[in-house]
Amino acid sequence: MNSAVSEPVLIGIDWGTSSLRAFLIGAEGEVLDSVSSPEGIMHVPDGNFEAVFANLVGQWMTKARLPVLASGMITSRNGWVETPYETVPLGADDLARALVPHRTACGVELSFITGVTTEHESGPDVMRGEETQIIGASALGMSDGVFVMPGTHSKWIRVVDGRIEDYATYMTGEIFSALRGHTILGALIEDGPFSAEGFKQGVTAGLKERSSLLHDLFHVRTLPLMGKIAPTMVADYLSGLLIGAEISAGADRGNKDGRVTIIGRNDLADRYETALGIAGVDSRRAPDDIVAMGHFLIARSAGLLL
Repeated sequence: MNSAVSEPVLIGIDWGTSSLRAFLIGAEGEVLDSVSSPEGIMHVPDGNFEAVFANLVGQWMTKARLPVLASGMITSRNGWVETPYETVPLGADDLARALVPHRTACGVELSFITGVTTEHESGPDVMRGEETQIIGASALGMSDGVFVMPGTHSKWIRVVDGRIEDYATYMTGEIFSALRGHTILGALIEDGPFSAEGFKQGVTAGLKERSSLLHDLFHVRTLPLMGKIAPTMVADYLSGLLIGAEISAGADRGNKDGRVTIIGRNDLADRYETALGIAGVDSRRAPDDIVAMGHFLIARSAGLLL
């Protein structure tokens, strides 16, 4: 609990695939308290999301009947309540109008934030949860520019005047895991501490990739085979190669001021910060609890705050 003076007005839940976070939010959008759990949607026995919800925030609900907003994969087909997708461009007001109400068996009223979709020449793109973080960023002086959200499926999002204009998803994390664990490229990988040099070499190569990536991925095997990098450097080389290739495609997506904002709170976000520096791209980090501000702004736009 922090020392904020305001009373709680909202509960926000960021419920993803592998974990979830809940926030008790004050009258200015500040986080008064927070809890987290590894019970992401894929780790809830029998899909009993209501029980997880009650256990997580029950202590807050006994004090007052606060409005509750939930975002993330909890609104997917595998989640609690599937919501439709809203189309970009959109902002807080659009997401507020599209909220999906739900009443639990215990009579608690929730509102689910819908997902967001866009259409590219090659096909549609979707996201759930990232849109709420972007809305939160707009209240913190980050209402324009390009944002990256590192992860299994990284998102590169272009924001104009606090509204999401367009975005693209890159399966970098999942490809890394698959290549390391299920292809011949992983055969020469040895565990070891993080290799900054191996990562830097990979990023440098990846920044040049684009259409050559499928060819140069084979170098992940031949470089250690021919003794050009140590086996303990291979995993970080592969990581850098993929992240560098992603940055070469994502960082210039309508990026007018040349700066990229990183939204993330783990060592993967640290890697993106390093890789962007190697690419000569200025970057900054968004606060860890930015999603709570997004919940607050959407709830305010929807008239849910007392």
